[in-house]
Amino acid sequence: MLDTQLKTQLQAYLQNLRTPIRLIATLDTSEKSAELRELLLEIKDLSDKVSFDDSGTDARTPSFVIAKEGQTNGVRFAAIPLGHEFTSLVLALLWTGGHPPKVDAEVLDQIKALDEEMKFEVYMSLSCHNCPDVVQAATLMAIFNPKIQTTVIDGSLNQAEVEARQVMAVPMVYMNDHVFGSGRMSLEEIVGKLDKKSAEKDAAKLNAKDPFDVLIVGGGPAGSAAAVYAARKGIRVGVVAERFGGQVNDTLAIENYISVLETDGPKFAAALEEQVLHYEVDIMNLQKAQKLIPAEQAGGLIEVELAHGASLKARSVILSTGARWRNVNVPGEQEYKNKGVAYCPHCDGPLFKGKRVAVIGGGNSGVEAAIDLAGVVDHVTLIEFADALKADAVLVTKLKSLNNVEIHVNAQTLSITGDGQKVNGLNYKDRSSGQEHHLDLQGVFVQIGLVPNTEFLKGTLELSKFGEIVIDDQCHTNIAGVLAAGDVTTVPYKQIVIAAGEGAKAALSAFDYLIRTPVQVPVKEIVAA
Repeated sequence: MLDTQLKTQLQAYLQNLRTPIRLIATLDTSEKSAELRELLLEIKDLSDKVSFDDSGTDARTPSFVIAKEGQTNGVRFAAIPLGHEFTSLVLALLWTGGHPPKVDAEVLDQIKALDEEMKFEVYMSLSCHNCPDVVQAATLMAIFNPKIQTTVIDGSLNQAEVEARQVMAVPMVYMNDHVFGSGRMSLEEIVGKLDKKSAEKDAAKLNAKDPFDVLIVGGGPAGSAAAVYAARKGIRVGVVAERFGGQVNDTLAIENYISVLETDGPKFAAALEEQVLHYEVDIMNLQKAQKLIPAEQAGGLIEVELAHGASLKARSVILSTGARWRNVNVPGEQEYKNKGVAYCPHCDGPLFKGKRVAVIGGGNSGVEAAIDLAGVVDHVTLIEFADALKADAVLVTKLKSLNNVEIHVNAQTLSITGDGQKVNGLNYKDRSSGQEHHLDLQGVFVQIGLVPNTEFLKGTLELSKFGEIVIDDQCHTNIAGVLAAGDVTTVPYKQIVIAAGEGAKAALSAFDYLIRTPVQVPVKEIVAA
């Protein structure tokens, strides 16, 4: 089951167990049960602090519980957690065995203080790169708070249950038999939803912060590069981000960032954060900006208001809020989001195994999605509005070689249809003939590009007709002291390497602005006051 290298690594990790743990399996005579038995026995043989028995009586088979010695309750996996979830398995073993998690003490105290019986069920797929964060958060909460139960469920291994609950996107989290949330969520985000007073406490903490020389709004490649370059100038730098790493977190493979031959989005985002923290930048994560107030309107310093009411002040601001997946904006899209309408083929594709799906979009993202899905689903129909596919020729050639793919160009998506519970089709119009058609489907993947995150800036600074922030060649906007960088701007070619370069340029321009602009209210005097 595990190769020699993985066994060696796991054996080294298991040396960190402080107390004995049990692996309690619920198995039958199926092939998957045999696979799970093999995996658990291999883990048991790697440490004398791990025991195994197959006396489990869980309703889901195959499954297993990781419990402390002498106990039968613990984190449950209705899964064979390999692939992207192998790290989740290792961490669950270590945490159950007393190895401390790398979590802020304040967050851990919040978890321990939650005083409500909670049963979490986390649906994931082993190919989902967004799932491990949610799985690890839910397992950690169960290990450190006895009132919390967590079961991790592989959707492809429990397809009848997935279909009964209409789970069509992962990660999907149920709490006490009701939907708690879907999509990537951090531990802090989940705890914040559970701790009713967290927003109030967080706002008070941010309001008490001293003004920054440079405040960066957005923590993707552009914001991270800006933070590093600004901090190296020896000035006070802060980053406020809705989700540190931004859109990179949702990228599976990165193979075109110079000097990095191959990596994936989550790893790249983690490396960005590590480098920013190395320069002691103040990172304020999980914060959404809702208003920008220019210096002349805010008493001499630029002000950024956040969604929960807090305000941050700075001498200069770099906007790097990035972009998000564009909606196709047809009837049925919002109604059936996560009920057959999906945006991440890597995450949600396995849930449509053996089914018929459509991909909307004929650029690189759409064609790559169709190729990926063709290996999992029964049939893929690609819908492209233009009269030709816009993807790279090598991708188009690959797509056309697949015998379970159908391509419609010059096709306008009219609506996504459903039965009230889930998607059952798509209507489109042939733009050449005007004839309308219906496709019987179980899933629709939307891959039509990005839209800039600038809604909170409308009416404040100059935006292009596409909603992008208009900047000059030094990243300045039309408001003094406010700069912008990355996918949110008018700079063409939305690529990670370009965003990073623009972030560095924006930081250098911000520093140049600071040294050439008289300080009306010195930051040090404000701090002292």
